[in-house]
Amino acid sequence: MHGLERLRSVLRVAGSFIHSRWRLRFSDRRRLEAWQARQLQQFLRETAPQAPRLRAFRGQPLEYWPEMDKALLMNEFSACNSRGIELQAALDVALQAEHSRDFSPLLGELTVGLSSGTSGHRGVFLVGREERERWAGTLLARTLPTRLLGHLLPWREPLRIAFFLRANSRLYTTLSSRRIDFAFHDLLLGLDAALGELERQQPHVLVAPATVLRALADAHLAGRLHIAPEHLVSVAEVLEEEDAQRIEHAFGRRPAQIYQASEGFLGYSCERGNLHLNETHLLIEPEWLDQEQRRFQPLITDFSRTTQIIVRYRLNDILQLAPTPCPCGRAERTLAAIEGRADEVFWLPALDGSGLRPLYPDLLRRAVATAAAQLEQWRICQDGMDWHLQLQAEERVAAEAALREALATFFQQQQVQPATLHISDWLPDAPGAKRRRLLLQRKPEGAPCTY
Repeated sequence: MHGLERLRSVLRVAGSFIHSRWRLRFSDRRRLEAWQARQLQQFLRETAPQAPRLRAFRGQPLEYWPEMDKALLMNEFSACNSRGIELQAALDVALQAEHSRDFSPLLGELTVGLSSGTSGHRGVFLVGREERERWAGTLLARTLPTRLLGHLLPWREPLRIAFFLRANSRLYTTLSSRRIDFAFHDLLLGLDAALGELERQQPHVLVAPATVLRALADAHLAGRLHIAPEHLVSVAEVLEEEDAQRIEHAFGRRPAQIYQASEGFLGYSCERGNLHLNETHLLIEPEWLDQEQRRFQPLITDFSRTTQIIVRYRLNDILQLAPTPCPCGRAERTLAAIEGRADEVFWLPALDGSGLRPLYPDLLRRAVATAAAQLEQWRICQDGMDWHLQLQAEERVAAEAALREALATFFQQQQVQPATLHISDWLPDAPGAKRRRLLLQRKPEGAPCTY
C-alpha cells in the first residue's frame, strides 16, 4: 500500500472509531430508532438494490423485501452481492487460503472469508477494503476499554493484541498498524505452538474462543504460561459461566464477548460486562420463540455493508433478552445470553399430550452444570427419544449418577416424557473446531420443520 493510500486507510479507521465510540452512543431508544430509520432508508434506496436479486424492491418498505438465509445466499451468490462475484471464484480463493494457511490473497480488492460451518453448511462472505477499515474502527470503538486507549497515542507503546481463531483474514489483520501489534495464532497448529510467542509478545488484549481462553487459563495456572493480559475477549463460541469463572480466576479479569459472524458484527460487551446488540449498524427484527418474548431468532439487515448485501437475513442463533435494561445506559438491546443455534433445540413430547415441547440450549446446559459443576467435557446427542451423553472416562464414574438424576429432574420440571439416556466415551473435537455441546441428530416424530 502506497503512502497516500495508507494515510487514507488510517484516517478511515480513525474516523470510524471516533464516530462509533462517541457519536453513535444513544441513551434514548427513540433517538436510536430514528437513526436506524434514516440509515435504513438510504441503504434500501441506494445500496441494497445494487444486488441483482434485490433491484425490484427499491423504494419499498423493509417488510416487503424478501427474507434470506445461508442456503439462499450460497445458491444465489452472485445475485446477492453488489460486484457480481460468482460463488466458485470466491470459493477458489477461500479454499486456497484454507489449504495453504496463507490468508493474505484477495479477490481484486475484496477479502473472501469462509465460515466455520458449525451447523454443517459453510458459507462464503465478501468484504471490500473500505468496509474492512470501517469494521476495524467500529470493533475497536465498541470493545476497547478506556484504560487501554492511551496505547493508540504515538508516544505510548503500541497496543498488543493476540488473536486465536481457526482461520485468519484480511478483515482481522486490518487492525494491524504502527499503533497495534496484532499477532494471529492458528488454532490448527495447537496451543502449545503459541505459548512461546504469547510470552514474547505479552499481549494487552487476548482474543480467542471460550474453550481456548479456558485452555490458556489452565496453562497459566499450571505455570506453563506467564502473561498478564489487561483485557480478555471471548469470540466464536458460547461463553459458559464455568469457563468465564475459570478464566477470571486465572487472569483476574472476567472475559468480555464479541458476537461476530460471517453475516456481520452483531454484538459486544459494554463496560458493565453485558452483551449489547450492535443496533447502530444493524436493524434486528426478532422472531419470537416463546410467549414471554424473551428468546428469539434474529432477522438482520446490515446497513453498514456494501459488498455482500445482508437484508432480512435469518440467523440460525437463539438469543435471549435480558429482563432489565443495562446500567450502562445504552439504548441498544441487552442480551442475557447467546444460547446457541436453533438446530441445538431438543424436543420431547409433553406429558399433557399437547405435542412436542422445545428444550432450549441454555436450560439444558444449566441442568448439566447443576449436576457436575466441574465437568470438563461433555456432549449430548439427541436421536429421537434416545439421548447419547458423552463423558470423559476419568469423569464418568463420578458424574454419571448425578447427571442421570439431574436430567430426570429436568424432564419433570419441563413436563416432558423422559428420554432414554445412553452414556458413552467422550469423542474429542477436530483441531480448531468450535465446541458444540448439543447435537440434534434426529428429531422425534412430529417435531416442527422450522427447527
